[in-house]
Amino acid sequence: MSEKLKIKLSIADRVYPLTIDPTQEEGLRKAAKNIEQLAKKFEQNYAVRDKQDVLAMCALQFASKIEQRGIDQSEGNHEAIERLRALDELVNSKLGIK
Repeated sequence: MSEKLKIKLSIADRVYPLTIDPTQEEGLRKAAKNIEQLAKKFEQNYAVRDKQDVLAMCALQFASKIEQRGIDQSEGNHEAIERLRALDELVNSKLGIK
């Protein structure tokens, strides 16, 4: 079992102490940095001062990207399945299999 790592992440002017697996550190630091950058962008572009509103907008932005990827992937999977079915039919017809 690997040793746990204690880190502190700053998000929206608050420090969050975390105890994590060392393999998670890079991802968590990048995520915190992305949240900070997006929060600053929202604060500048929309004159939002309430940190809770800014963080809610960040959460919505990140969640919508994840959901859209899932939708896009699902559509891509459907297209791939249809192409495989067509290919299967073609191969079966050439082999005389019904």
